[in-house]
Order: sequence, then C-alpha cells, then structure tokens
Amino acid sequence: MISEDAIFNIKTNAEFEALALDIFRFQFENNAVYRSFCDLLYKHPSDVNSLTEIPFLPIQFFKTHEVLSSQNSIEKTFTSSGTTGTTTSKHLITNLNIYEESYLKGFQHFYGSVEDYVVLALLPSYLEREGSSLIYMVDDLIQKSKHPVSGFYLNNLEDLSKTLNKLEASGQKTLLIGVSFALLDLIEQFQFNLQHTIVMETGGMKGRRKEIIRQELHDQLKKGFCVNQIHSEYGMTELLSQAYSKGNGIFECPRWMKILTRDTEDALTILPSNKTGGINIIDLANINSCSFIASHDLGKTSENGQFEIIGRFDNSDIRGCNLMAL
Repeated sequence: MISEDAIFNIKTNAEFEALALDIFRFQFENNAVYRSFCDLLYKHPSDVNSLTEIPFLPIQFFKTHEVLSSQNSIEKTFTSSGTTGTTTSKHLITNLNIYEESYLKGFQHFYGSVEDYVVLALLPSYLEREGSSLIYMVDDLIQKSKHPVSGFYLNNLEDLSKTLNKLEASGQKTLLIGVSFALLDLIEQFQFNLQHTIVMETGGMKGRRKEIIRQELHDQLKKGFCVNQIHSEYGMTELLSQAYSKGNGIFECPRWMKILTRDTEDALTILPSNKTGGINIIDLANINSCSFIASHDLGKTSENGQFEIIGRFDNSDIRGCNLMAL
C-alpha cells in the first residue's frame, strides 16, 4: 500500500519517478477503466520503465466512466462546470484527507502559512453551483486563515472594494483569488493601488465575457489593481493538486505533480522541453483515481520543470489526438 507520507515527502526527481512507477502499477491492477485503456494500447507494467512510457488517460473519461482505484466508499464527488446539455466531469473522492493535505502543503510551499493572509474569494460562477473542488479548497483556506474578514464575495463588489482598500491601508497581507471575468468587473468599477495584496486569477470567462489571451488579461488586471504581477492557479476537477504562477504565466508544480507534453499528432509520443504540445499531467495525489491524465490544454515545459499554458485543443483537435473511446 502506498502511503500519503510517501507522496507528500518526495525530495528528488528520482524519488518522484520511482513512486510514479509504483502508482502506475497499483492503478493498472486496481483501476478497471485505466486497465482497459492500457490493455488497448498493449501497455503492461513490465513494458513501462520510465515516466515517458506511462499511458495517460484522456481526461474526458472522467465524464463517461467512474475512474477509481479504490474500493473504499465515496466521501465526496467533485464536478466540473458545464454549459446546459453538456456532460460534466466527475471526480469520485474516497479520501478527502489526501486532497486537503495536497492543497495545504502546496499553498504553504509557494506562499507560506495561510494564517499570514486574509483570504478574499471572488468566485461567483463557482459559488453558483454544487460540487466545485475549487470552492472546497478556498473555503478551507478561508477557515484556516482564522481572520474574521476572510470570506467569499458573490456580486457585492462595493463591499469587496472597501475591504481591500481597508486591508491595504493597514498593511495586511491579503490574497484575492478570483475568476477572470469577476476580477475585470471589479477593476472596471473601482480603483486600487495594492501593495500588500496578491491578486490570483483562476482563469475562465465562463461565457460571461469575450475570451482574451492571458497576456492581455494580466496587463488589464495589473493596471487595474496597480500591481507588478498577476498570480495564477492551475487546477481542475480531475486533479487533487494545483500548480501556481507568480507572474508571466509561468507555472510551477508542487513536488508530487509534474507536467509533460505530448505530440499533438501522436498522443503516445512525449515531447522534449520548449516544444508546444498537449499537456499531460502526473498528479500523485490522485492515488485513488488516476494519476496520469492527458488534458485538453496546450502548452510547453522548460528544463527546470516549469510550464506555461498556451491554449486548448478545439473539438476537432481533440478527436484527432484521442486514441479511442472505451
């Protein structure tokens, strides 16, 4: 049995690779959906000796199948957002402690103790539905900040503006985490000069505004909040870990998460650094579902393990790069 301690105490690349291969073997034996996928590719653990040889499950299987590597009862089901009539992803969680340990240790690694911050969340599109893993995480960060002012803001932008400016005047370290369209709404209505606040966007216009490239979004937000950098969070329903960017759209993973890129024409071929391809995610915290996921995002990695997101496959690209549907 693979322990949580082993996952969250990785110190070297060699330890990561050894544990990833152990988890691959475990999930091959215990995850029926993943096993079927590997069998169709004629990939057996005896053939897999490195990270680049591990099969990555297309992320849409979370929409159509129960992706589970555990026999334990379901503690929580996280669901993705989706437009009316579309199928949403479901991530079945058999151990919430692993998710909590992942996001708390991840946040601490990049930002220090959450108790040092007031946490203000502007996530209306997530609050308006059930089952968001982001809301679960941010709500816990708000509670653990132990600050009476920490909290969620739905559409009360005036209250949020007053709170931000009050905290700024007192020099209080603050984290403002928000969905892109809501942050743009905020700066269009109010003026800021934030020297003690981290502004973090979680992406997505969610159909509320015209989609713009990240650089344009960040330029507008930097000007509106009068900050030097816009931070970003990279996470999704199908993951139990998050990567963070402290500026310029360059993301870094916690030690138990890694990004590889795949050839857009041949999904089994892993690309070298600095080549644009489909984003493959290794999230070892996904021990009880699937740790090896081929996402719909396009991006590239650098030699030091950092990565950037460049865009997404459109539907025709997705059909072209997927190998099969079980």
